[in-house]
Amino acid sequence: MTNFDADTLRALRDAKEVAIRTEKHPKSAVVIWVVVAGDQLFVRSFRGAKGRWYRDLAEGGPATLEFGGRRLAVQAVPANDETAIARASREYLAKYGSSSYARAMVQPDVLPTTLRLDPR
Repeated sequence: MTNFDADTLRALRDAKEVAIRTEKHPKSAVVIWVVVAGDQLFVRSFRGAKGRWYRDLAEGGPATLEFGGRRLAVQAVPANDETAIARASREYLAKYGSSSYARAMVQPDVLPTTLRLDPR
């Protein structure tokens, strides 16, 4: 696993929303929330397994993140480690806790949609 550089992680830590484009649907971007836990980047589907972008990436697919005028090629990896999922949940609450949607992002039915994004 290759990690993102410190500047990229800092920018993603600060970005409230990013757009994601999957290889399967390159013409439509979906706005999502991202969190940085340590030196790893995580995303999770608010709609659970029903989320289109999540379904596109659930098998470990490639995507592009768009934020702050940047495009970043990423590869999705399912996060199956309970410790990593818990760290991501803590970061979701810390980063987005003021939003009424933050609690929905840490519900048990959403946790299995946690994906780690690695540089591609």
